[in-house]
Amino acid sequence: MMQSDADRSASRNPQPAIEILIVDDHPVVRDGLSAILSTQPDFHIAGEAASGPEALALVAREQPDVLLLDLEMPGMDGVEVLQQLRQTHPEVKAVVFTAFDTDERILSAVQAGAKGYLLKGAPRSELFEAIRVVHGGGSLLHPVVASRLLDQLATPVNVEELTPREHEVLLLLAQGKQNKEIARELAITERTVKFHISAILGKLNAGNRTEAVTIAVQQGLVQL
Repeated sequence: MMQSDADRSASRNPQPAIEILIVDDHPVVRDGLSAILSTQPDFHIAGEAASGPEALALVAREQPDVLLLDLEMPGMDGVEVLQQLRQTHPEVKAVVFTAFDTDERILSAVQAGAKGYLLKGAPRSELFEAIRVVHGGGSLLHPVVASRLLDQLATPVNVEELTPREHEVLLLLAQGKQNKEIARELAITERTVKFHISAILGKLNAGNRTEAVTIAVQQGLVQL
């Protein structure tokens, strides 16, 4: 069977794998996650860390794309890691993968910059999707986590402040679209998309895209 030009081009220029750093203080959990994630051809394990300081050192050295992070660790917990990561390596996306579903933990992690939040026990397909969505610039919350976060984010929002175009961008954000996909779908530039997202964050009083989508769902602007 003859290959098309597109197939030949793809084989010559394969997409780089998503570099993932696993952070959990339990060796068995790290080994299990590494084995599961390694089944995906577009994933590569950049390293494993058992503590917050070790994780930050590995981020500086390995430059991963995505951090898969537990919250409960000795010495420095996951929220502290997220806070430092936002200051030193804001380009690294973080997915929290933890057993903790308390309101305070969830809100703290999202406010600290987590782009995804999954509870341990979630199907592996959800874990794979979260990593890919977050790497692509989107956000993904476990349904239980989203529900708890909605209860916490009760700040009134003047929804009339959003323009029709901002509503369109917000809908696409809620679908986990990355900036270039939003730009293509709306026939605008990525720079314009970034401008609209910045305006949305300001008007919804949100610290990041994940929080903006959560507030928008609470206000009935979008549906997950």
